Amino acid sequence: MKNITMDKGVVRYKRGYAANEKMMEQLFERSHHANDTEYVDNRDLCNEDIRGIRDSAYNRQDTYNKDVTYKKDEPYQLNGVIQTEGSGYFSQSLRCKRYSGSGWTVGLGILSIVLLLAGCLSRGLYYSADLYPVILIAAGSTLIMFLLFLVGIRPQKTSERIPMSLVQDRGRLERIVEKIFRFPGMWRVLWPLGMMTCFGLHAWAGSVSKQGSMDEMLRWSLLAMFTLLTAILAARTNGARWLACGWQMAGGLLVLSGILAVCGILPLPFGVMRTADPEISSAGARLGGLLQYPNAYGAVVGMYALERLTAAARVLARPVPARRLIAAVLPLMPAQTALLLSESRGAWLATGCAAVAAFALQRRGARLPLLLATAAPLACAAWLYRQLAAAQLAPAPVPGLLALAGAWAAALLGTLLLCRLWHSGAAKAPRTAALTAIVLAGAAAALMAVASTAERLAAGVGTGVSRLQMWRDALQLWTEVAWLGHGGDTWRNMFRAIQSSPYVGGEVHNGLLDLALDRGMIGILLVAGWFLLTLRSIFHFAPQLFPSVLVFGLHGAMDFDWSFTVFWMLFIWLGAWATALKTETEGVQRSGVTVKYTPIRSKSGSKLRSKSRSRFLFLRSLSIHTRLLYVPMWRSFFHILQRVTARLIRVSTVMIILFWIGGTFWLTFRYAIAEVQYRQAMSEPDGTPAQKVHLMAAFQSNPNRPDIVISLARSLPGREAESLLLNSLSHSPMHPQIYIELGRLAAKFGEGQQAGEYFEQAIALNRYDGIGQSTALYWMEQAARREWKAGYRDRAQQTAAAGVQMYERYQLLAEEVEAGNVRNDRRFVLEEHAPGYGENLRRLASAFSPPFTQELTKRSP
Repeated sequence: MKNITMDKGVVRYKRGYAANEKMMEQLFERSHHANDTEYVDNRDLCNEDIRGIRDSAYNRQDTYNKDVTYKKDEPYQLNGVIQTEGSGYFSQSLRCKRYSGSGWTVGLGILSIVLLLAGCLSRGLYYSADLYPVILIAAGSTLIMFLLFLVGIRPQKTSERIPMSLVQDRGRLERIVEKIFRFPGMWRVLWPLGMMTCFGLHAWAGSVSKQGSMDEMLRWSLLAMFTLLTAILAARTNGARWLACGWQMAGGLLVLSGILAVCGILPLPFGVMRTADPEISSAGARLGGLLQYPNAYGAVVGMYALERLTAAARVLARPVPARRLIAAVLPLMPAQTALLLSESRGAWLATGCAAVAAFALQRRGARLPLLLATAAPLACAAWLYRQLAAAQLAPAPVPGLLALAGAWAAALLGTLLLCRLWHSGAAKAPRTAALTAIVLAGAAAALMAVASTAERLAAGVGTGVSRLQMWRDALQLWTEVAWLGHGGDTWRNMFRAIQSSPYVGGEVHNGLLDLALDRGMIGILLVAGWFLLTLRSIFHFAPQLFPSVLVFGLHGAMDFDWSFTVFWMLFIWLGAWATALKTETEGVQRSGVTVKYTPIRSKSGSKLRSKSRSRFLFLRSLSIHTRLLYVPMWRSFFHILQRVTARLIRVSTVMIILFWIGGTFWLTFRYAIAEVQYRQAMSEPDGTPAQKVHLMAAFQSNPNRPDIVISLARSLPGREAESLLLNSLSHSPMHPQIYIELGRLAAKFGEGQQAGEYFEQAIALNRYDGIGQSTALYWMEQAARREWKAGYRDRAQQTAAAGVQMYERYQLLAEEVEAGNVRNDRRFVLEEHAPGYGENLRRLASAFSPPFTQELTKRSP
């Protein structure tokens, strides 16, 4: 095979270099030799990182082949070149041990797995309060590792420390940036960083909720850091093993915790959702697991079950020992049982579609092993689901464990039997029996699982109608700012103002609509590009992960899975896993490249060795200065300008990374302190000095949260509270409770007209809130009474007339809801005391109103 030499320079050991020699060698860019031989500079090779290539030609003794050994004892190996045979990239074969050691890989692997498990244990990181500790762990650990990387990149010996100068080709910061962006898949960090930047701009320019935009910015900052960590881990040696281990740990934790909670072994608060509404659950209970939401839990265990299913199918495709087959199919039955117990029709549909896609993408000979791996576990899971559903997911511990153990053992033995029948050497009978068993098991599982769906459909389709109404209202809201969106938590803050019926929906139950409302078309394009490129990478390099990513996309479009940060973390994890498998595959392909050390010989055939180092340096310096005479001045100037610009860009990149991670840590730390102080304040009795101290500390740490502002305003004097609430409107202009508090204060001040304006705004933002409307009527009556007593009878009558109009609209809306055939999830009715408030306001608004009596005013609702 033809020898191909690569890269510039002669091979020499790095310790032998002096600083002045390195500066002179780096004045010019790499050039090709006149005889088409390209040299290799071993210094560049040592600075690169290992990607898992086990090249037998380059081992710990630095031996390139059996004939010539590269010795560390020779300080000046000046005359050898490294040549490679075959195709491939030699620069990825030789790596420096210092930056490819297992310590960095272990640290990255442990940190990434800890963050993923923390997301699973913290209710999927749905709530901001659960998000703050994980962000602190991620930002603090990433910042420490980055600083260690900055320190560790420097040369170890004093003789190797080269002074910074404009003519130096590679400075320390330049090498840092090059190392960071050399990892494959690093471009994926730009997608969450883009989303983080968009929400940050919304928080700065103004949005529906500044706190919501800031929380979303921190959420996407965490995802960007998580993407960075997993991308680096994927490029490390054994990165694929760490990613596979983390996936198994997260999936096993989610599945087993839910199953054991149903069996009464593991106490899991809110792990099982119980309801008497047959439209929500046919069994009266649904498994929500650690996520505490059955639909999202069903989707995530479906992702895990499909990945395990494709892995088991690859094992069953060939005869294997029984222990390996059992290990492959061991997680399937519990995962499928957890999926069925979630009773999520959307998760079932998404998982089924992804399974069909996986079956279609398989080669013809690999499709039957997929059915073999599915049949027995699915049938046993369906049987166990019916047993547990009959007990409303609350069986006695011992019978529940016995049923679990029996179904699990039957699934393993059935799969083992089907596999043995399929691989038996007999004629057609065993294979026919195997196919028959597969068909019967699949039919039984389908009939038993679909029974609950039929019962729920027979009870009604009210939940589906409510979602259609939500989506219609969300589309109307989105058209107002189609491209830019309204900022973070748009639907949660605005759905009460635009809802066409009194449905309950803090989430829009559609990931695409949620993105459109928050970030407009820009956010949809960013996420769509990220998803499609990741899907393309997985399809080409890790097709076994394709069904899991498909479930993530399909179910996220039908529900609010994407509001759970852990779902994005799993998506990022799968993308990094595919990148690691791609790198591993390329490493195996490159392992066939023969790398050997071939010394350059003189014409007589003997090795060309330098007689002294000083002579070599003199000749090289003379050659360089001779070449400088032929370089035009303008080319030298622009060359230096280009180097300076590149240096500035690289230094700026390092500073931006430090500012991003450090700023995220600082801001999250303040929000976490505010959360702790607010919880302590709520645990104190109302009106006590201790409560006020905690509320003040929480407000100083986070002045954007409306609940903190409202609680603090209730403990302050009137005008101070009013000023605080008015200032809070700039952060939360769509929060109805703030307007109710301002109306209450205005009513106490005897300012009926101003109170009416505040209450009108509060009702417009939340018209299906019966308690809020009743409260507004009560305080309008109080304002009219104060004005009447103060002698302002005309103002009192105007205030009372405005209150009468509020009552009449409230009464008409309640009658429409009661007469209409719509779901009244918010239980919107005319409150008990509202008619009394309305009658009193009518008496006050009349021209011949009698004096006040003691029974005129009722108690506050």
